[in-house]
Amino acid sequence: MTDVDLWNEQFRADPYPAYARLREETPVYRAAGGMGFDLWLITRQDAARAALTDPRLASHPRHAPQRLRDMGIFTAEAGPAGVNMLSADAPDHTRLRRLVSKAFTRRRIEALRPRVQEITDALADAMTHRNQQEDGAEVDLIAALAFPLPITVICELLGVPVADRDDFQAWSRAMIEIPLADDKLALRGQAQQSLHRYLDDLVTRKRSEIDRGTGADDQPDLVSALVVAADERDQLTDPELLGMIMLLLIAGHETTVNLIGNGMLALLRHPDQMKLLRAQPELLPSAVEELLRYDGPVERSTMRFATEDVEIGGVRIPAGSVVSVVLAAADRDPAHAPGADQLDITRADHGHLAFGHGIHYCLGAPLARLEGEVAIGTLLRRFPDLALACRPEELCWRGGPGVNLLNIIRGLEALPLRLGPAV
Repeated sequence: MTDVDLWNEQFRADPYPAYARLREETPVYRAAGGMGFDLWLITRQDAARAALTDPRLASHPRHAPQRLRDMGIFTAEAGPAGVNMLSADAPDHTRLRRLVSKAFTRRRIEALRPRVQEITDALADAMTHRNQQEDGAEVDLIAALAFPLPITVICELLGVPVADRDDFQAWSRAMIEIPLADDKLALRGQAQQSLHRYLDDLVTRKRSEIDRGTGADDQPDLVSALVVAADERDQLTDPELLGMIMLLLIAGHETTVNLIGNGMLALLRHPDQMKLLRAQPELLPSAVEELLRYDGPVERSTMRFATEDVEIGGVRIPAGSVVSVVLAAADRDPAHAPGADQLDITRADHGHLAFGHGIHYCLGAPLARLEGEVAIGTLLRRFPDLALACRPEELCWRGGPGVNLLNIIRGLEALPLRLGPAV
């Protein structure tokens, strides 16, 4: 077995060298660490795709080991964000996904571009004003733009008050980061209860306001549409309704926050690529795909549970094991992407797994792509002298000291920048 340390702080800051060793030497790797269950990491692209489409690797919490329930991550029926399509298998997953898929078609999302640009411009104006008022003070890009942009957009889509976004950020962070200590477990439970109460009250209010002569597809927001689907079409149970809204609210901003933060850091660390993108803004769509591949917002897939012995990449994974597909490692697989450790915004064939693969492919991928394009394009256009305000090794990555292999998000706590004169 490959001897790699997946628990130290250096790995959290830059996991790619360790993933390269795993990919080369032990691409289907049983991670040690005394977690109370077997955790298998899949790091090669071909094996990752196979695992993500294998029905024997289930998502439903009923298959989760007892240790994960003891940790408060799962119950017998619900995952971290309640009862929703992310923790469902076919045919329930198919039914749940169909209910919201119309809201995330490429045509519908592209129609949001003017509004996304308007929100981004307002945030950039605020950054410029602060920069002028405080004589070039540092700006945290995560707090100033990467978080408020996607949370505002998803709140408007859902019909949720944007004024409550700071509460949503605190609740979603507590729920996404896996608790290993009692105090973190308590915070997670409080966050789940607070968000559940909030959404329960929201659904009650929406129900009282709905025009019953209007169908689900013609409702003014997505929460109202889901309430109608639950009440009139009998397609959603109450736990599924709340779980769906909870998932859309959390997943609808978390991925994009990290796409913008990780993407801008990658460009700042590769000034030749940033210069090229400024000179050729038509490369933005390709650049976003490459940034997703190079250092994407989701490091590992959500947990899968082996319902029987499964062979992946020539290795037998025993029934009852937990499987984590390392999307970040698979997207740096040189067998799939030549020169995979190099950032190349002109790369023609990305074929990355940053948004997953198979039935759980990210429903909000078109929205994340749009927000990434608009945010990164606006920053490069408005701030020609944009620069990192600290050494890269001083940056703090989410997840705390060491690494918790059950956390799936890869993102920065903050990204301090010096803006320079604005255009």
